[in-house]
Amino acid sequence: MNAAFRQKTTRVILFIFGDSLYDAGNNNYFPIPLRINHWPYGETYFHFPTGRASNGRLIPDFIAEYAKLPLIPPYLQPRISYNYGVNFASLGAGALQETNKGSVISLNIQLSYFKNVEKNLRHKLGGEEAKRFLSKAVYIFSIGTNDYNSKTTPIPFHSQEEYVGMVIGNLTNVIKGIYNKGGRKFGILNLVAKGCFPVARALRSAGSKGSCMDEFSTARKLHNTVLSKVLVELERRLKGFKYSETDFYTAFSERINNPSKYGFKEAKTACCGSGPYRGLGGCGGNNKYELCDTPDDYLFFDPAHPSEKANEQFAKLMWSGNSPFIWPYNLKTLFELQTQ
Repeated sequence: MNAAFRQKTTRVILFIFGDSLYDAGNNNYFPIPLRINHWPYGETYFHFPTGRASNGRLIPDFIAEYAKLPLIPPYLQPRISYNYGVNFASLGAGALQETNKGSVISLNIQLSYFKNVEKNLRHKLGGEEAKRFLSKAVYIFSIGTNDYNSKTTPIPFHSQEEYVGMVIGNLTNVIKGIYNKGGRKFGILNLVAKGCFPVARALRSAGSKGSCMDEFSTARKLHNTVLSKVLVELERRLKGFKYSETDFYTAFSERINNPSKYGFKEAKTACCGSGPYRGLGGCGGNNKYELCDTPDDYLFFDPAHPSEKANEQFAKLMWSGNSPFIWPYNLKTLFELQTQ
């Protein structure tokens, strides 16, 4: 192991797991149909499509900036370094293996990629040093929302409670898998009310004046309740386990209901898309689409994903916010915490 790498083990490190909210381009390197590698994605900041589901940067990109890190590379990008962390997230992924099966890098596969990184670090650093390196890292997750989209979840289930238990159970197993390899500090988003996204308003628009689809939100609310309880229990049972939970549901809902308060002119219609609320047909590629002139005016860039401006606001909240949106630690404090 070279001295330069050993020196870098004293730095902060960020590992990223999840779905399209966090995917920095892994799907571009995987033979699957769910990709966002076409214009106008990336137009605002990168000026070319990177695989990110936005006009610019995502939440983890801003978190990395606040932590004084470079952009964290996708795991599947060739010839990457692990010195500052890795991004394992995949557009369309869920906590369950069956969600969008065959079209995404599932959370379990993301865990297997992390284990490959851990094995590589042990080889370079030795077992104890690798574990110390991983204990200093922060592991952030955005996962679960795709598990509650009826078209992507073929598993039959007896009750909503049972299904939520399966989703949370698999997420918990992945967190424990990381903990067993040395991970101690975790940042978790709860789930948003997707029934108010442009894609949902468009599906409901006929005769409803584009109202929210409340049926999209019921399971997510239950998920959030169970998630909070499970995180408290993990902190009680696992020595050294620390976490930051973000009430993404409320933070997003506030911007949908009061866009002008947060500097947005439009929170119902997407910047890019087609049909009612620009909520249908996708954005760019082979799709016919409309594109707004000023993405920063919009809460949503495409029918289902926030604009860069919204991502920056959410990242700032996660980094330095307080209760009732963030608890028991914000990410800035979590990065600074000493681990056991």
